[in-house]
Amino acid sequence: MATRNISLTAQQDAFVAKLVKSGEYQNASEAMRDALRALKARRSEEALKLKRLRVAIKVGIDQLDRGEFVEMELDEVDGFMQSLVTGSLRSRRPR
Repeated sequence: MATRNISLTAQQDAFVAKLVKSGEYQNASEAMRDALRALKARRSEEALKLKRLRVAIKVGIDQLDRGEFVEMELDEVDGFMQSLVTGSLRSRRPR
């Protein structure tokens, strides 16, 4: 296993020490490895969210290009967004 020397702030060091003292981890290395696994998982989730967002943007742009959209006034946007959340979207004519 590779060895690395890292620098922690006093608060980070105290946190790691508390985790070890509580018995949650056997030592600081174990705690740091778990932190790195969590960071890797978070980065993977963020990459997946970004990929899904790009797909959704592409779908939306394609719909705009086909003329599949609804025009509304600025004062209608809040109500429209709320209807998306509640699932009570009124039928609107695409323009």
